Amino acid sequence: MKKKFKLIDLDCANCAAKMEESIKRIDGVEDATVSFMTQKMTITAADDIFDDIMKKVVDVCRRVEPDCKVVL
Repeated sequence: MKKKFKLIDLDCANCAAKMEESIKRIDGVEDATVSFMTQKMTITAADDIFDDIMKKVVDVCRRVEPDCKVVL
């Protein structure tokens, strides 16, 4: 499954790159892109565990950029 999410208050391109790299390491994630310019994130992951993966993705985003919010 491939889904796009809006990011709010992503402050820098470096943080976006760190998020993308960390998200790609999560088990079950096939691909991930985080765009600072468009403030969007695309996640491709297994359908059956997508919700669990998104919880981990939100945690990663919060760790890298505490002010950034993922609109689910």
